Amino acid sequence: MKEETNSTENQVISVWVRDPRIQKNDFWHAYLDYEICLHTDSVCFTKKISRVRRRFSEFVWLRQKLQANSLLLVHLPELPPKNPFFSMSNVQQISDRMKGLQTFLEQILQNPLLLSDSCLHLFLQSQLSVSEIEACAAGKTHYSVAQAVQRCGRRRFHSDKDLQREPSMSCDSDSECSDCKDSEHTTEDLTTNRAMSSASLDVMEAGQRKD
Repeated sequence: MKEETNSTENQVISVWVRDPRIQKNDFWHAYLDYEICLHTDSVCFTKKISRVRRRFSEFVWLRQKLQANSLLLVHLPELPPKNPFFSMSNVQQISDRMKGLQTFLEQILQNPLLLSDSCLHLFLQSQLSVSEIEACAAGKTHYSVAQAVQRCGRRRFHSDKDLQREPSMSCDSDSECSDCKDSEHTTEDLTTNRAMSSASLDVMEAGQRKD
């Protein structure tokens, strides 16, 4: 986790990428997605605390979209490279990818120009798919960007001071509740998951986010 601070206004944007989970499209096809936790007191965000899940291909889409929307005026950070041998059972590969995705977001959130992009806000703070994000940002939906963000499941914290703390307190949302812990805890979870049988993975499926 890293806090991106605007030195002029002393505003903080904290972002975590953690909690990788196996999601199944059908019996034969599965993919990993990751939880993005965002805590902020920045005026750029109408919602100060949020939590969504995104997969790697959606990060690729986000980078391409931000690059196009910025008219090449901004040099965007790179995403972790695609690995043709990436395995959902390889703890180190998953951990490295999560760190790369988090670094990507941390650098994106330092740029004031990118912070004005509706696609970024919908990516970080809504449950919309990439096609729905594009439609919403273009004004082609019956709901606004702000409405899409507000519909996203909320986390509850004990006090406003918790924005500045490592998030280890309880929460609730529309999906299964899980604390925003650091990557070390995530790696420990992955090590445990690696030893799980395929039957255990089916149990995990019951905790998936419903679209």
